[in-house]
Amino acid sequence: MRIATWNVNSITARLPRLLAWLESSGTDVLCLQETKCTLEQFPAEALREAGYEAAVNATGRWNGVALLSRVGLADVVTGLPGGPEYEGVQEPRAVSATCGPVRLWSVYVPNGREVTHDHYAYKLRWLEALRKSVAPDAAGALPFAVLGDFNIAPADEDVWDRTLFEGATHVTPAERAALAALREEGLSDVVPRPLKYDHPYTYWDYRQLGFPKNKGMRIDLVYGNAPFTSAVKDSYVDREERKGKGASDHAPVVVDLDL
Repeated sequence: MRIATWNVNSITARLPRLLAWLESSGTDVLCLQETKCTLEQFPAEALREAGYEAAVNATGRWNGVALLSRVGLADVVTGLPGGPEYEGVQEPRAVSATCGPVRLWSVYVPNGREVTHDHYAYKLRWLEALRKSVAPDAAGALPFAVLGDFNIAPADEDVWDRTLFEGATHVTPAERAALAALREEGLSDVVPRPLKYDHPYTYWDYRQLGFPKNKGMRIDLVYGNAPFTSAVKDSYVDREERKGKGASDHAPVVVDLDL
């Protein structure tokens, strides 16, 4: 079984590439982030024609997440139970479902913007709500993973130049502590296994030749429980999908399971 996560940075802009990638990669379940569309605008019919059901949490121009599955879609939960609001709204940043033999969450963690910004405090509250929400699934017997754009680099080696991030979000001790608390619910970082690249970054800024110069960050993560991680046979970042005209600024992260 092949599972992946991908921040597509607008599903409308990326739809032709998305459909081509689903066909060429043979992915069974794909977690999407930053769909940037309303529920009505989501291309469910085009994906259905490609063989995928969709569970979607999308309300407008920003944010938005989805789960695409060709192995079934059941027990869907839209949103983060007990999640905090930002400016009076619970943003569309989480969706979960059982896809065949596995239970998955697709999440888009708030960016945080700046350490002194209200959005940073919101990010930490959101991560704590995520920890509480996934705990029952993490402790269950079913293979389970939470995948997505966490907007946090777990370690200094997960950014291309740590000195440039001094005092900035994505690398602060509080954010990394929140990730550690999530892992303490019985989850492990799936991707640091034998990889095809020395520095498996997942995001490169469009500006200043970020991708050609490999000025990247590893912020798209896959955290699985013991039944999930024990079934992992391979994991990699599909850097090829970051290349060329019309690419997202993130690359897909792919995990192969033997279930």
